Amino acid sequence: MKCTYSCNGAEHAMARRQFLAGIAASAGLGGLGVFTSPLAAEQLSSRRKRVVVFNMHGGLSQLESWDPKPGTETGGPFRSIETSVPGIRISELLPEVARQMHHLCLVRGVNTSEDDHGKGAYMMLTGRRQTPAADYPYLGAVCAKAMAPGDSPLPGHIVITPGGGGGRGADSAYLGPRYSSIALGNGKPPQNTTRPGQVTESIDSARNDFRKRVSDRFLSRRRTAVTEAYVYSYEQAAKLMSKRDAFDVSREPARDQDRYGKYDLARHCLLARRLLEQGATFVQVSHSNYDTHNENFNFHIEQLGEFDHAFATFVADLAERGMLDSTLIVVLSEFGRTPNINLYYGRDHWSRAWTVVMAGAKVQRGIAHGKTNAKGTEVVDGQVDHANLFHTYLQAVGVDSTDNFDVEGRDVPIADPASRLIKQVLS
Repeated sequence: MKCTYSCNGAEHAMARRQFLAGIAASAGLGGLGVFTSPLAAEQLSSRRKRVVVFNMHGGLSQLESWDPKPGTETGGPFRSIETSVPGIRISELLPEVARQMHHLCLVRGVNTSEDDHGKGAYMMLTGRRQTPAADYPYLGAVCAKAMAPGDSPLPGHIVITPGGGGGRGADSAYLGPRYSSIALGNGKPPQNTTRPGQVTESIDSARNDFRKRVSDRFLSRRRTAVTEAYVYSYEQAAKLMSKRDAFDVSREPARDQDRYGKYDLARHCLLARRLLEQGATFVQVSHSNYDTHNENFNFHIEQLGEFDHAFATFVADLAERGMLDSTLIVVLSEFGRTPNINLYYGRDHWSRAWTVVMAGAKVQRGIAHGKTNAKGTEVVDGQVDHANLFHTYLQAVGVDSTDNFDVEGRDVPIADPASRLIKQVLS
């Protein structure tokens, strides 16, 4: 499908290539069964941290969302409006989100200096610049490795995409396939997680017992990371089949489905909430495509209308259910959009002064950190980049981003050791 309003890059014409290789790594509420007290189990569960990322794919305009500049030559046609936090104003295209501002933190001083879609997305999701010398794991893989228990049937790294789905992402780098993402195309359950009708439960059980015996015999003589990942994928697939209902958003109460809405992003937000409640560690929701080189303003009216209601409902729900203290929410893009308005009434790629939003976990609530100048052309206070943000995400959920992963006996830094977190946004 051709995106007539975008830069016509390959990123917007086809989904990222994914490969089928079993079922993803673990997440969830493993180990709670050892507690005889339901209260103790509930308290332990509430201390477990979760992360949900809203990826505004294509490059959301900060000027039509989090950092409006009304009345200036770069500001565009929309007004700014008051929020639930006195002194913080956002675009009038986000009225419902404005009422949730007391839960949010705006990081308005982002400067990544990278205007390429692919490279910008890589930087924002790995905290590193893309280089031929090394490949780095995405945030979801890092969270799955650092935070997810090893005995849950749910994947530790889940991506909800508008289309496609069912495959594994090539996004875990040296952490291995165990931590790569599994995509839920249009919010549907993972593919191949139902037993064929002609295979009874007893036959399936006998087949898996035989496979396990053969695998154990093979591993006793020739154990490698690849063979272990292969065996692990089978074991996780069997567990996931028993939890397939966790991905069925239609099982949510009708009143909740109505509150969120019946359009795709609304269903995906409700599914994200359901997965977090079921014990998932990391969920990414994608909303596309913000690459508005043409008709930027008309497009943002439509697209942010969807986002405003669904996202505000999601934030309010997590706060009401007591999940916000243990759940980090991030709203990011690969970059922002130019203050300059082009001859097609569009905005082009702009990475020098834009905004990322966070909420929950250890993030301070109801604040705006960083500032751009009157026209939004540059950061004048509190400048940060992708690496600072990556450290901050991890520290917000209790992961020491200055520590290392042990990868086959080598210490590999979890985040860029040359960078540091944004102390001002954490409590």
